[in-house]
Amino acid sequence: MRRVLIVSEQAADGSASAGTIALDTAWKLHPQVALRPEPFGALLYHFGTRKLSFLKNRTIVEIVESLPDHPDVRAALDAHGVGEDAARPYLRALETLADSHMIVPS
Repeated sequence: MRRVLIVSEQAADGSASAGTIALDTAWKLHPQVALRPEPFGALLYHFGTRKLSFLKNRTIVEIVESLPDHPDVRAALDAHGVGEDAARPYLRALETLADSHMIVPS
């Protein structure tokens, strides 16, 4: 199964929901996930579930890579200059990664 994560202003269903990822929780890549940078963004492969995801935005790649360096999601977003007014699409992408077990709470 492949997933393409594109950071856009609205979710695929047209809603503007930011999702339910815990903003005050520290996150990291699942131990069985490999992230490979690419010119378009990055590939993530989960060796346990055999799922493949594409990150199509360099900012979300940098946020995902830096998650272990921050105490929570808010701090990771702030560190990359993503304010509350611009956070919704990044939170939606992180929620999708969490739902597919690409990222897990630390």
